[in-house]
Amino acid sequence: MLVIGRKPGEYVVINENIIVKVVKSDEGHLRLAIDAPKHISIVRGELVEAEKSASSN
Repeated sequence: MLVIGRKPGEYVVINENIIVKVVKSDEGHLRLAIDAPKHISIVRGELVEAEKSASSN
């Protein structure tokens, strides 16, 4: 896992075709913009965990 600090307006590029940009950062709240090809699924972590939890019951 890579952990880096970014300021609003800064971004990281993953595999040359996914851009994760910090849009806003306030008092512990962070907003990200993710630009990726349509065939790549982007799912919030809590939804993945809920699905794992539901399938194990």
